[in-house]
Amino acid sequence: MKSITLTSVQTKGFVFLVGAGPGDPDLLTVKGYRVIQQADVVVYDRLVSAEILALASENAERIYVGKKLDYHCVPQEQINQILVDKALEGKRVVRLKGGDSFIFGRGGEELEALAEHGIRFEVVPGITAAAGATAYAGIPLTHRDHAQSVQFITGHIQKDGKEIEWASLAQANTTLVFYMGLKQSGYIAQKLLENGLDANMACAIIENGTRREQKVLRGALQDLPALAQQAVSPALIVVGSVTALHEKLKWFA
Repeated sequence: MKSITLTSVQTKGFVFLVGAGPGDPDLLTVKGYRVIQQADVVVYDRLVSAEILALASENAERIYVGKKLDYHCVPQEQINQILVDKALEGKRVVRLKGGDSFIFGRGGEELEALAEHGIRFEVVPGITAAAGATAYAGIPLTHRDHAQSVQFITGHIQKDGKEIEWASLAQANTTLVFYMGLKQSGYIAQKLLENGLDANMACAIIENGTRREQKVLRGALQDLPALAQQAVSPALIVVGSVTALHEKLKWFA
């Protein structure tokens, strides 16, 4: 991790790492709601809804550090620096992230930076996109007749370049949820098929999960690249026979 420059101040503040949930503002936790209202500074990501951001005091400083595929508005090292600087000014800082900060949210990296400088922090978990989006799509992550386990996988290339253990993923009795996988949908389908998963295995893409504009696209694994062409980010890819329950269990419109 790159070193962070210390700022000369007298009093250290406090940082709350808050998961804002997958999109529907009503899914924010009560504790998250409370600390956002009390914040001096809110450092927020692209997927945080306007409704949740509006909960902050009108006097709170708002700092946007959003990211999207192939474009990072603010580099991660600079985000870390912002959190350190604002805390060292004695501010009560809320670092607000979509979903849950510890599930593909790089929250651990940001807390490491704070810990290195002796800055106090607290984590307020959020509902991760995999749980929220599938629930709103009527797709249970586990089901006795379909899946006894679930795995969350990032669609991004791993930091050290190592390949995912595809053979361990290509199982008929599990549910796979790929975050940030639209761009890699063809590769995901190819590797799962190469490792033995049935080409007709049911799958779904959930776009804008839990939001009013939510859209669910369903098909077979072999059709995944074509489905991805019809979707836009933010979206989750779900592979597993549980996705076939969408038509029966869908309730959100």
